[in-house]
Amino acid sequence: MKIKVLVFEAEEGGFWARVPSLPGCFTQGETMEELENNIREAVELYLDDDAAVGTEPGGEKGRILELAV
Repeated sequence: MKIKVLVFEAEEGGFWARVPSLPGCFTQGETMEELENNIREAVELYLDDDAAVGTEPGGEKGRILELAV
């Protein structure tokens, strides 16, 4: 899965990032390497949490409907 991440330089040093397609998914890091590791972990946790509660990424609740045609 590929996902777009917005990366910003923090005023106090280091970096922070957010994932526009996953509301509330953001993190920070002192270096770009740390930021990349942290944002991967944040995305994985976000998606795992959505899967656990039955929502789509981005917070939309839904259900699966199976039809025979």
